[in-house]
Amino acid sequence: MTVYVDHTHLGRHVTGLERITLELFSREALAPLDVTPVTARGTGRMIATQTFGLPLRLADASSILLCPGFPPSPLLRPLATRVIPYIHDIFLLSRRADLNRRARLYMAPSFKLAVENYPRFLVNSADTKRKLSAHCRPDADITLYRPPVRNVFDLRPDDRMRPIGKSEPLRLVAFGTVEPRKNFVAAARVLAALREQNFSDATLEIVGRRGWGDDWGILEQSPGVILHGYQSGERVREILQGADVFICTSHEEGLGLPLLEAQYAGLPIAAPNAAIFREVLGQSGILIDSNDPAAAASAITAALSEPAWRTSFAARGTENLARWNALASSDRGAVIDLIMALSQRRPRADSRKRSVAP
Repeated sequence: MTVYVDHTHLGRHVTGLERITLELFSREALAPLDVTPVTARGTGRMIATQTFGLPLRLADASSILLCPGFPPSPLLRPLATRVIPYIHDIFLLSRRADLNRRARLYMAPSFKLAVENYPRFLVNSADTKRKLSAHCRPDADITLYRPPVRNVFDLRPDDRMRPIGKSEPLRLVAFGTVEPRKNFVAAARVLAALREQNFSDATLEIVGRRGWGDDWGILEQSPGVILHGYQSGERVREILQGADVFICTSHEEGLGLPLLEAQYAGLPIAAPNAAIFREVLGQSGILIDSNDPAAAASAITAALSEPAWRTSFAARGTENLARWNALASSDRGAVIDLIMALSQRRPRADSRKRSVAP
């Protein structure tokens, strides 16, 4: 049995999707399975490999394909019993208004086809599993495969255990591509409310490349907002170590990996009071209503008014990371067992397919 893994989306910007692919779908992560990554250089080769190259590799009836990045090509639909998509979120179905043209035309139709027809999936969170189950086949097998969270930016909570002086501005930070789904405009409004309340010089630093839509232009005109664009890992470390609060105001997330990664810096995490953020943060976060900037600012202010709040949130973050990583560790065995079992119960139709050289 050969387990092919679609790595064609790697080699570009390293975002949460790429980090999860490398963390969960490498040869090391899936050992002792015989894993062969499928790569491609350039957008044209990526599309060609996803559309035609991956189906050709499954001409070998003993092969299995894992798709942790882009949705499976429509040409893989007849081979769905040997393809397992990894679902990060369902916004391709649930938030079409927030999609750019490429996502609407190329990704969303393939995603919808796979979700409605494939017999099994891997997912990154219990919340994604719940949302996916409302769209897929009633008999679909949905298996949790949560990513462990490593200290990828080499963060140290003790580097920022200092009081904020009266003349020192409060520094908020947010991560992600600047596009409508991330809803950074709401974070800018929370910042404005904080500046009206107790933190007149507060700033919001956003780390992430410019995406589609008008949000970048709006944020450029927002007082106190600093747009860093895409940054190196070392620069990200500097920004996180100098920040006071990590804020997320996304309309929807399947996981929110940066929230967990930021906890290695001991940062308080402010995020919407939604199921996915309650799952990810447990008791460690500041849950806010991102549609009510004044109330969100008050919640953040109250949290920062606690005695020794830096030490408190650093401790909560450490406990939460241990909790999450224990859950992630418990998923791996079930995933390996699923793939091994799949290799032993291939449908007869697959075994009759002629062998085609990949």
